[in-house]
Amino acid sequence: MTSQVSSPAEQAHEAVVGEQRRPAGAKDVHKLDRVIIRFAGDSGDGMQLTGDRFTSETASFGNDLSTLPNFPAEIRAPAGTLPGVSSFQLHFADHDILTPGDAPNVLVAMNPAALKANIGDLPRGAEVIVNTDEFTKRALQKVGYTASPLEDGSLDGYHVHPVPLTALTVEALGEFDLSRKEAERSKNMFALGLLSWMYHRPTDGTETFLKTKFAKKPHIAAANIAAFRAGWNFGETTEDFAVSYEVAPATTAFPVGTYRNISGNLALSYGLVAASRQADLPLFLGSYPITPASDILHELSKHKNFGVRTFQAEDEIASIGAALGAAFGGSLAVTTTSGPGVALKSETIGLAVSLELPLLVVDIQRGGPSTGLPTKTEQADLLQAMYGRNGEAPVPVVAPRTPADCFEAALEAARIALTYRTPVFLLSDGYLANGSEPWRIPELDELPDLRVRFAQGPNHTLDDGAEVFWPYKRDPETLARPWAIPGTPGLEHRIGGIEKQDGTGNISYDPANHEFMVRTRQAKIDGIVVPDLEVDDEPGANTLVLGWGSTYGPITAAVRRLRAAGQPIAQAHLRHLNPFPRNLGQVLERYDKVVIPEMNLGQLATLIRARYLVDAQSYTQVNGMPFKAEQLAAALKEAIDG
Repeated sequence: MTSQVSSPAEQAHEAVVGEQRRPAGAKDVHKLDRVIIRFAGDSGDGMQLTGDRFTSETASFGNDLSTLPNFPAEIRAPAGTLPGVSSFQLHFADHDILTPGDAPNVLVAMNPAALKANIGDLPRGAEVIVNTDEFTKRALQKVGYTASPLEDGSLDGYHVHPVPLTALTVEALGEFDLSRKEAERSKNMFALGLLSWMYHRPTDGTETFLKTKFAKKPHIAAANIAAFRAGWNFGETTEDFAVSYEVAPATTAFPVGTYRNISGNLALSYGLVAASRQADLPLFLGSYPITPASDILHELSKHKNFGVRTFQAEDEIASIGAALGAAFGGSLAVTTTSGPGVALKSETIGLAVSLELPLLVVDIQRGGPSTGLPTKTEQADLLQAMYGRNGEAPVPVVAPRTPADCFEAALEAARIALTYRTPVFLLSDGYLANGSEPWRIPELDELPDLRVRFAQGPNHTLDDGAEVFWPYKRDPETLARPWAIPGTPGLEHRIGGIEKQDGTGNISYDPANHEFMVRTRQAKIDGIVVPDLEVDDEPGANTLVLGWGSTYGPITAAVRRLRAAGQPIAQAHLRHLNPFPRNLGQVLERYDKVVIPEMNLGQLATLIRARYLVDAQSYTQVNGMPFKAEQLAAALKEAIDG
């Protein structure tokens, strides 16, 4: 869904508010600058769909937003248990925001498990909407409650709204020919309607979505729409909700343009398609399903009209083998995976280094080691991307910093791969992959020209005057070898993982040649041209906070808090992790202290300390969740004062 961040958004805002004006004194409308809402329930309660729909309407309304879906790894954990709780957090505002928020202002808890799993994150005074129908004795005992928290006073510090969501939904759908169990499934739409009323969200988009989603089952579509409208009307008429809230569009937060809400995996998929079009090459994806990367395979499979070919292989090794074969054949080749899959692909990545062919290795990082935490986020694959191959096998590494930035990162990874004939790691993570934010759709003339020239004929003259094709004769600026399409007459050459002779590509066991080739491949990566590191500096700052990847939002939010409190601090964020920007050493020398927050045990800090001999301080967490801004601000203040 797209929206214009300009007068149309303001007009939409006025229209919605106008439609919802009430008689004087009926119900108050409070204006807020931002709100954090968390929907929580069983993994079968539709919390992700509910959050996604609320997010889409918020995006169309013109607010800035950031989301944090959080769901269990089990396909279907036992109903009503803590391991089965699924949640979706949305932070939306009338100004520029960077994170899904530290603590929800509103919690919608569909059962006791959802309440118990999330109540600890709420500040005192927060609003709690609970589905009282699910607070049965058995459900309470299942999660360890000896008495109902709705009755024992433990929730006295919150504004609790007890709502029999299930019963109200079933009653609202009484006219439909549905069983009670079928009717109960629409309670998430009732909750969505109630929250849409509370925060003046548009409704047309959700109703259109439901008609489309259930086009083959119109009675189910009608029932869900009825439940959605019943939730809205309940908020309008009940005495328990005396106040609704208004968060104006963020009309000044962004440059004027056409925006849409986008997740990291979707942005990355679009970036890959855009890269293939800008390179005038077919896009080939060789992949094996793995959380949280599978959505890229699902999305790219929809775009055959753009020359995209997707191949779901029988395993991780086969998927990258097919992708490397496609690269040899002249495609923009991609393989997508997460950390465990990278381990399986490592030998073929080394082969791509040896063959010097362009290949994008997209790693959507998750908690590890081994299969670890499939649905939780982490940044712990950096050293694996840098060194996780046998021998000296250098690979460039690029990392996006926000969900929308995944589009630009995909283009940049493709530029490096195609220009320098090398595999490239693109390190996203589960937080970016599943989270979403507004994205300005770029104009075509803003996209880079990625076209390449394939080898057409002989490129070397022998001593006897004969003209031949040398597959490893390099461009003097980039050290890239020629890209020869199989079947081109006269360009036949050896292929394989055994060390090659410089220039000819023939098999060579010569020690001097091996050292030369190893150093040349390293020099090619070291010589990749990347932009200088930009520093958001402040007068008097002697502390630099350096980040990479998805820590950008929490770090920037923490830096803003410190500056608002009068604490000077500088900030820089790395997109290119191999090679580092050429001015990084000079930047680090300007500050007395360097703090590096990471969702690992200090992997970037290890690289920085080793490369630049800087006493960088690590601040780390590996709990499967992103940093909170308040937590980071406290750690950074301690570093400044220390």
